[in-house]
Amino acid sequence: MSGSRVSTEAVVLRSMRYGEADRILHAITPEHGRIGAVARGARKPKSKLGGRLEPLSVVRLDLLKGRSDLHTVVGADTVAVHHRILTSHAALTHAQRACHVVDRTAAEDEPAERVFGLLRTLLALLDARPDAAHEGLQLAFRLKLLYALGLQPALGACVRCGATEGLVAFDAQAGGVVCASHQGGAPGIDATALGAMVDALGVPLSEAPRIDARPARQIHRAIEGLAVHHLGVDLRPRDE
Repeated sequence: MSGSRVSTEAVVLRSMRYGEADRILHAITPEHGRIGAVARGARKPKSKLGGRLEPLSVVRLDLLKGRSDLHTVVGADTVAVHHRILTSHAALTHAQRACHVVDRTAAEDEPAERVFGLLRTLLALLDARPDAAHEGLQLAFRLKLLYALGLQPALGACVRCGATEGLVAFDAQAGGVVCASHQGGAPGIDATALGAMVDALGVPLSEAPRIDARPARQIHRAIEGLAVHHLGVDLRPRDE
């Protein structure tokens, strides 16, 4: 992409003020993965860019690669907006956390069609049903995201010995479930949580299963452990 001008769809993950009138944004694109870009003059009252570069927006960006690591936004057209997400604190929180996870895990300058598609689908689902219970949807999104990044947790058999019965814990460092004989210090996980993980991976995001609070905590812990040990990133929300 160096020295060239390209056009790409993008989901804006986060945006921040820069200087007197500029804005810096992080976005996920299908062709180029996670990118950083500066939109010069975007905060000026007459700028055509400003309102199109808000987080959660799906846009088509025209980008120019200069000497720095940041691309320069030379044009932006709105593809989709998610106004209804803003009407629900719960939906907005889940959307922001999903963007945070993508921002932390997606690689730069690598195709990310599955990651981009997952996030677009999640935002559309949250926008369609902003007042629904979203915990199962968020967990399914995170599990599918790990899968898209090449991290596939072992859920059907002990990663230490291959046993398929008596699976009682999740060893994130080893990459999956373990039986009682190999639990060691791995935190416990029950059959309900394991079943929910399998179900979430096996259906479209729109059919994500509802998950009660206790198994949800266990699944969150497993996902966050996998990310730390295998991706080297902390997925805990900024607000925790």
